Amino acid sequence: MSGEEVVVAAEPAAAIPGEPMDIMTALQLVLRKSLAYGGLARGLHEGAKVIEKHAAQLCVLAEDCDQPDYVKLVKALCAEHNVSLLTVPSAKTLGEWAGVSVIDSKLSC
Repeated sequence: MSGEEVVVAAEPAAAIPGEPMDIMTALQLVLRKSLAYGGLARGLHEGAKVIEKHAAQLCVLAEDCDQPDYVKLVKALCAEHNVSLLTVPSAKTLGEWAGVSVIDSKLSC
């Protein structure tokens, strides 16, 4: 992680209490709260450990992940341990929401 810049979205998600919100806005809020409370594992190694311990409730994977083995492993782990899997369009977006560098933002559990 030497020399890599951490990218964090500047503005919070706009959510009006009592109003319905889309899944991506809700996911963004969940990831930010999980990060704030120390309950967010990021990256393949951390994510796999949490899934294996049966401590993961949700796994988020970037759709633009260019490693087919990586995607296959994450999907298999989630299916085996009954962990919900959501995808976001880009690793950059996921990285912003999870508070990690773009390079390390393919997976967040």
